[in-house]
Amino acid sequence: MTNDLMGIAPTYLPEDPAAAALAASKEPPERIAAAYPASSLAWATLAEAALAAEQPVQAYAYARTGYHRGLDALRRAGWRGQGPIPWEHEPNRGFLRALAALARAAGAIEEEDERARCTEFLRASSRTAALALGV
Repeated sequence: MTNDLMGIAPTYLPEDPAAAALAASKEPPERIAAAYPASSLAWATLAEAALAAEQPVQAYAYARTGYHRGLDALRRAGWRGQGPIPWEHEPNRGFLRALAALARAAGAIEEEDERARCTEFLRASSRTAALALGV
């Protein structure tokens, strides 16, 4: 299936093994990120918590890690730098949440170019995610 506007097929990431550990909430997110360092979802969770705690520098570092690990996963899944990354596909949400957290953290540290770039990337990848995440 392709996106009607761009003619590019959506990218669907495989299941994130950290998702079950995070859902169980028995381990602190730091341990889960250490156990699953390739998980965008684990890093996004840490970034969101740091933003909530008004720790924008830590949030930025966590979000940037999740963003880059997500780019690696997207490329392995066949993504070529553009096209839809549907929010509706649960395993994509870790990357999209990391991207949104990166936009918010960049804004908090007044890194305006990064905030604008990440916001536009999120909106281009998934309007639904941008709306759901308030970016």
